[in-house]
Amino acid sequence: MELKQIWQTNRPVIGVVHLSPLPTSARWQGKLQEVIARAEQEATALAAGGVDGIIIENFFDAPFTKDCVDPAVVSSMTLIVDRLKGMVMLPIGINVLRNDAKSAMAIATCTDVQFIRVNVLTGIMATDQGLIEGKAHELLKYRRELGSQVAILADVLVKHARPLSTPNLTTAVKDTIERGLADGVILSGWATGSPPTQEDLELASAAAGDTPVFIGSGANWENITQLMQAADGVIVSSSLKRYGKISETIDPIRVSQFVEAAKSAPREEKQANSNSSVKQFS
Repeated sequence: MELKQIWQTNRPVIGVVHLSPLPTSARWQGKLQEVIARAEQEATALAAGGVDGIIIENFFDAPFTKDCVDPAVVSSMTLIVDRLKGMVMLPIGINVLRNDAKSAMAIATCTDVQFIRVNVLTGIMATDQGLIEGKAHELLKYRRELGSQVAILADVLVKHARPLSTPNLTTAVKDTIERGLADGVILSGWATGSPPTQEDLELASAAAGDTPVFIGSGANWENITQLMQAADGVIVSSSLKRYGKISETIDPIRVSQFVEAAKSAPREEKQANSNSSVKQFS
């Protein structure tokens, strides 16, 4: 699946709409129309700032369920995605946290949007929700059963998690692509707001070959020019918000500054790399 056909650019900037707490979440306020209104404002601000795509996720539903979310979350996200699709003429993706890839695939297919993000597609990760197992087989089978063309962007050694072992980063990237059949891979730092290292991006890019590698966290207008030299795209949210605070709404001026910096970055030519990297976890 050629991802550049989704965004019509080789190195897309994908902004994230962090949904306010949804029904059944710990901080749900009982006002879905307010959740929708904020999502509309953020999507509009991202589009005005010049992003190439948007991903919608239930970020403020923490603490998250490990895998299957409540049907009310699926219903709410479906409604919101459909509303935003009618407002912004941009490719849209979905991430159902913590790792409900099947629901994300269902929402994306039924609303006819282009991609999903999956935190754990392969392997087993220890998280604050417990052990999360990748279910690549189930997800790819489900996509086929739906007759869907929705692309799968999968995290490798996802943030806020630790693998049960200490895998080789190169092997983890290759397994996610070759055994998990991800259409693109995402590399993050240790937590929200923390960027991946330049070295890890370069290793992941070399291991991924023709498969796109996305920066998944920690990008801002100061570091994106450097980071983007070793990546094929970026997913960004926190640094685009007013005052750079995660609880604030998207600031279109900050979006414009970020997009300009990202688009100005040169891209290093990918080279095959047989060297291994071991990412240490403590």
